Parts: sequence; structure tokens; C-alpha cells
Amino acid sequence: MSSQHPNYNFTYPIITFAPAMHIKPTPLQHINEPLFREKGVEVWLKRDDLTHPDISGNKWRKLKYNLVEAKEEGLSTLLTFGGPYSNHIHALAAAGKLFGFKTIGIIRGEPSEEPTDTLQNAAKNGMRILFMDRAQYRLKNEPESIESLHVQLGEFYMVPEGGTNIYALQGCIEMVNEIKTDYDYICLGCGTGGTLAGVVAGLYGKKKALGFSSLKGKDTLTSSITELVQDFTDKTFDNLQITFDYHFGGYAKVNDELIDFIKAFKQNHLTQLEPVYTGKMIYGLYDMIKNDQFPRGTKIVAIHTGGLQGLCGYKKEFENEIQN
Repeated sequence: MSSQHPNYNFTYPIITFAPAMHIKPTPLQHINEPLFREKGVEVWLKRDDLTHPDISGNKWRKLKYNLVEAKEEGLSTLLTFGGPYSNHIHALAAAGKLFGFKTIGIIRGEPSEEPTDTLQNAAKNGMRILFMDRAQYRLKNEPESIESLHVQLGEFYMVPEGGTNIYALQGCIEMVNEIKTDYDYICLGCGTGGTLAGVVAGLYGKKKALGFSSLKGKDTLTSSITELVQDFTDKTFDNLQITFDYHFGGYAKVNDELIDFIKAFKQNHLTQLEPVYTGKMIYGLYDMIKNDQFPRGTKIVAIHTGGLQGLCGYKKEFENEIQN
């Protein structure tokens, strides 16, 4: 069997070695807000956080065809990179256990006396945890570094930090194809930009893609997304927009205003956000609607990209949310 996008002349086999992960399309939740009614804007939240308890949202979308590729190459070990609170590390370890792969996580920085909940969970799922100092980590993608890892660790299939590569885009295209309601924009938080690149590829020049960067830097994100899309589709599109106005100081940075917003959103809509990606994205979306940056009649689908395990890095701020 194969999965083929109508606009692209390639095929990838559907995963057949783990039927439990043949997920149904994730639902759309209408966000009913007085502000939205006042501004004449409709907002729907695609609940991709509901794909799987441990391999949720965009992490499953980005891993799916990497797992297929690793299987087809006959490789039984997955190696990847990430920080001590990484959603990607958490998800890949869980996927390895579910699909029968050995996993290795190269973690940025030095080991601490008390590992993070993320790393503890990854280890429980069988991941071998290794640390790499920050100077070496910056060179992790250099051929010499990769060869050194092969010498030390043997053969492996390497999944990039964050899961972003050409195989990730196909899974994200499937997410776009699941949306059956009419809309003008797809919005999502972004870090490395892989999910957003998949959304742009899936839209194929139709509708608009709006990314909310969790990082300060503006220099390379747009160009790297454009390059990924071009490599995948052999085309460039002009329907991509990225805002850098809602990073709250940078990756994983928060303040009381963001925390209070996330808690209020959960109370009003019975949906938990996290503060690294989805919380900032939804906050920014509210602010843009408030400031009339969308015409009346605009219909928006915002993607909940999961990553709720990341709340464990904010135990003080979200104590009740983690317990519940």
C-alpha cells in the first residue's frame, strides 16, 4: 500500500508494522469567544495533541515516514539530538519502544544530578541517553561528528534535532489533508520549521500559512522553510507568513501574562496548551484578531501540535495542570 499526495508524483508506503498508530483524523474544536464574534472571525483548533499520549501532534507527523525509511534501510537503531526537555526526544523514545527500534538520544549540555522528567521517561522507554557539551553540539551535523558517532555507536538511522527533514513533510501534509472545513489560514507555532514547511507543501499555494516563531532569530527560519518546501515540491510558494512578535523573550521563555493566558484558555475551553509553542501561538492569534489584522469573515484553523509533556519543565507555574 502507498500514500500519495495528489499534487506530487511520489509514493511512500503506509506503516504496516504498528497498526495501533493508524490514527484517525484528529478533530476540529470550535473556539467560541466573544472577541472573535465581535471581530467577525471564526477560529477552529485542530486537536493534533490527541494523536497519542506520548507521540502526539507534530512529533508523530514528523516521525512517521522517518520510521518507514529506517525500516526500509534495514536499520534497527534510531539516533537523534535534543535538549533535556525536548518533546522530540520524548516522542522518539516512545516511538522506538512502540515500533521495536533501539533509540539513542544525544542531549545538549552536561548531565545533572537529577535528570529531567523528559529524560527519565525517555530512559524508561529504552532510550540510551548520552550527553554532548555545547561546543561539540553546535557541530553535531558536521560529517566528522556523524562519522565519530558511527565509530562509537555503530550503525543507526539519524533523525535530525526536532525531526525536521524531507521525510517529515509528508506526515505534515497528511495533517493538512485531514481538514475538511473551509478556511483561509492555517496557524501554528514553529521552532525548526519542519511542520510549517509541511503545511506550506500541503497547501500547495492555496490558502495561507501563518507561523508563530518561538525563537527570536529572524535570519534563517523563513529561508530554511522555503528551501525545504522547494526540495520537496520543486516549487516555491508565496502564501507563507511568519511572525516573530510573540516569542516572549525566546525559546522556552515565559512570563506571568502568558501563563495566566494558558490557564484561562484551559478554564474557558477545557483544552490544555503548553508554553513553548501552542500557548504562544494562540496568545498571538488572539492579539492579532484583537488588533484587526484579519478581515471580517476570515476563517482560521490553528494547529495544536501537542507537546504537553513539556509542562513538566514548568512545574512551579503549572503545578495544578500537571497534576490534573
